Amino acid sequence: MDPAATVVNSPLVALLGFLGVIVLLLFLIAKWRWHVFLALLIPLLLFGVIPGVARNNFIDAFERGFGATLGSIGVVIVLGSIIAEALRHTGAIQTITRSMVWAVGSKRMPLALTLTGFILGIAIFSDVAYVILNPLVHSAAKMMGVTVSVMSIGLVGSLQLTHAIVPPTPGPLAAAALVGADIGATIIFGTIACLVGSIAGWIWGQYIAGPRIKTLPDDEFVGDNFLTEDPEGGLPSGLASYAPILVPIILISAQSVSRLFLDEDHIVRAGLAYVGWPVMALSIGVWLSYRNIRTPEHRKAATNAWVEDGLRVSAMILVVTGLGGSLSEILKGTPAVETIAGFFAAYGLPSILLPFVIGIIGNMITGSTTVGVITAASLVAPMLSTLALSPEAAMLAGASGSVIIKYVNSSYFWVCTSLSRLSANDAIFGYGGATLVGGIASFAAVCVMWWLGLV
Repeated sequence: MDPAATVVNSPLVALLGFLGVIVLLLFLIAKWRWHVFLALLIPLLLFGVIPGVARNNFIDAFERGFGATLGSIGVVIVLGSIIAEALRHTGAIQTITRSMVWAVGSKRMPLALTLTGFILGIAIFSDVAYVILNPLVHSAAKMMGVTVSVMSIGLVGSLQLTHAIVPPTPGPLAAAALVGADIGATIIFGTIACLVGSIAGWIWGQYIAGPRIKTLPDDEFVGDNFLTEDPEGGLPSGLASYAPILVPIILISAQSVSRLFLDEDHIVRAGLAYVGWPVMALSIGVWLSYRNIRTPEHRKAATNAWVEDGLRVSAMILVVTGLGGSLSEILKGTPAVETIAGFFAAYGLPSILLPFVIGIIGNMITGSTTVGVITAASLVAPMLSTLALSPEAAMLAGASGSVIIKYVNSSYFWVCTSLSRLSANDAIFGYGGATLVGGIASFAAVCVMWWLGLV
């Protein structure tokens, strides 16, 4: 801890202060329903007036953490949100779903929808994707003679997993920036963890929870089946639909892989350093997504409305991420880092448990996956060196915890529950169970990769 940047010297004051910040944050969100921005800002400002806090250093840490965090990922978050808007409006989501059904067969629709969620969760907000796919859930359930729960549980779980774990989705992207994780490596190993978790969630829905929930498909949605109908008169091709998601991921990942095998001055590595820079890679993704525009109405909306919608969606994530950076920077200036790390060392606890547990608490209390993963990253980032934990392992562990458990305080839970027509109790068992099983399975995969030294 740099004496010139010390925010507070007393370990007791530091620990009690940050405990108060977390408790007040959770109370403001869960009890008073404050917006997460104000709920995080007010406790931080109150921490600054605690006796013993060096206020000049506190202000410097607050501003430095906020600015540095947004400087590294602010533009990327906005670009990712614009891609999501384009995929939603151009019909790429429908094409991706068709391709998954074709790949695994129409008789395995629950698995096809789970894999669709695994892909779409990387680029599309979970609730938006489920709204679009809900008519297909009911139509496919009626066609196969199964309950809605069998058809939807795996989808609900996989959408949430990749939304929480795999960049360039805003939440995990912000968390990776906060802990200083390599985004390419996070994409590669996060995808592996998510695939394990998605399959676990599909098994939960297909064979365990789904058959026990008897809700039948609703005729209100049956018939709106874009697998056989194309009301827009021309969906984009499979290659064009996948490109805005996969090309940026490939470019960012290739940049990271090139560092392992190529010399620093190699021409290929130099080229990938630029095109694999997340800002450039996501800009290419925006261009590819806009190539799917097929109607004059969409062409007009793309120039203004889609960008404005993307900015609107990004705003909350940007300010929360910035405040998370401030929280992390302030924590670095206190002895709380050494105290918490020492506790784990004294009791022989695996250090990877810390971000996982923080992610669980953040999500369960606030109902927000994004808040869960950002909170875990903010609190753990200053402790990485003393915990002997890599940035990638910390980010993936916290993200895995941030999906456990989706229940009644989550807006995503209510979107899926209301559209699927499940009762609240059935949805807690089915959808909450899917996120529990999927999050634990993903965390187990992260632990294995950490133990093997891959992350």
